Amino acid sequence: MQKTKVIIFDCDGVLVDSEAISARILVHELANLGHHVSEQYVFDYFVGRHLTDVAIKIHIAPGTEVFEKLSAGYHKSLLAAFAKELKAMPGVRDVISNLRVPYCVATSSDRRRVTSALKSSNLDDLITCNIFTSSQVNSGKPAPDLFNFAAQEMGVLPDACLVIEDSFPGIQAAQAAGMRVWRFTGGSHFAKMPSHHDASSINIPTFDTWGRFFEMAPELKA
Repeated sequence: MQKTKVIIFDCDGVLVDSEAISARILVHELANLGHHVSEQYVFDYFVGRHLTDVAIKIHIAPGTEVFEKLSAGYHKSLLAAFAKELKAMPGVRDVISNLRVPYCVATSSDRRRVTSALKSSNLDDLITCNIFTSSQVNSGKPAPDLFNFAAQEMGVLPDACLVIEDSFPGIQAAQAAGMRVWRFTGGSHFAKMPSHHDASSINIPTFDTWGRFFEMAPELKA
């Protein structure tokens, strides 16, 4: 196994505490279109998924007028909520500032959303490039395409990457890409995550505060 040469961060639920905000907005926008789901249902099935996959799950076909209304309403409301509410995960800025290896972001979110999230959480000065989204590949998480693309763009082999994820689709994608993956469970949404999302079912390192990161990987600190 190669030593870590690149860190690949997921964004939502890892760098920024956004999943609870996203769930609330999604429930509201779906209700506006006559599709009623609970926030708990969102936490059960949609964390880490692209909006297209969410729509398919609840029988809204991509490309239809209903989907376009959902997408427009969801993104408008979400970005407004991010501007007012979104915070970076406590301690993550310190970790990013002190990494001795290159890093990038690989997210299921679209470019507009991740750009807004980084700006609203005051992380945009640290992460100005090397942001990869599912729109750049054929299949999003849990397929390995996005992580393989990120490794290729960063100029490293998959086994030289360490992925930090919070969701099962992201974990599955990293493992399918042949990358090491750690699970971050410090997001506020984990208070509502169902038992079948328990990380004990998968044998990977888990941490719930960014203050532990360099304790787990002191060799990555500059």
